[in-house]
Amino acid sequence: MAVGFYGDLFRPAGQYLSDDIPPYTARDVEDGFERELLAAWWRAASEVDPGVVAPDADGTMPATPQSVQAALRALSGSKFFANLALRTVVADLKQVRAYLTVQQVREQARTRVAAQIGEDTQVVVAHSLGSVVAYEALCALPGHKVRALVTIGSPLGIRNLVFDRLQPAPAGTGRQLRGAWPGSDQLVWTNLAGTGDVVALVKDLRPLFGERLHSALLSNGTHAHDATSYLTDALCGRAIAEGLG
Repeated sequence: MAVGFYGDLFRPAGQYLSDDIPPYTARDVEDGFERELLAAWWRAASEVDPGVVAPDADGTMPATPQSVQAALRALSGSKFFANLALRTVVADLKQVRAYLTVQQVREQARTRVAAQIGEDTQVVVAHSLGSVVAYEALCALPGHKVRALVTIGSPLGIRNLVFDRLQPAPAGTGRQLRGAWPGSDQLVWTNLAGTGDVVALVKDLRPLFGERLHSALLSNGTHAHDATSYLTDALCGRAIAEGLG
């Protein structure tokens, strides 16, 4: 088993030897991508958790520090984000933005993952943002022999913010827009999404990547996005085992 690590790419200069997350606050959430993703998380959390106050009915969130604070405050009361510090939520926003908008970071992360995929690699398991990195890495490795891709807690289906920014770019237009298949016709792709997983906003990826993708909905409890919750589910184990079989 090999692990593609790229976490240090998201740490500020001078922080590479530390596990500490910078003391981010609401004021560190930047306009544009970060604010839009935060708003999407807020809306998703309000839909699956009755304890979360929904954002404005029209779905907008003005670009002001007060509105960002309101979003973070609402999310802090959700089951999904209950165990996460505010600075961790902001750090996650910045990691996703950095990967999808800074090409150098994207290429470095993708290269590290691709380096772990050899001739004998049969299964790739990828969680959260890692599913985006793994997907793009496989797409950029023509002729690879990976038999199974298992994505868990994936944000791949979020339109505009993630899906439309993928490399290679999805082909087609409108409802016919389709993402590239990340391997040969023999590759089996299984996507698992927790019912309460806010990061996996789009639970069924088949409309975006094709009907041959295997899609499953899991009940992960209050730790809906935790990789352990996914990896200990029988469906996840079966997908991995079949890829190794």
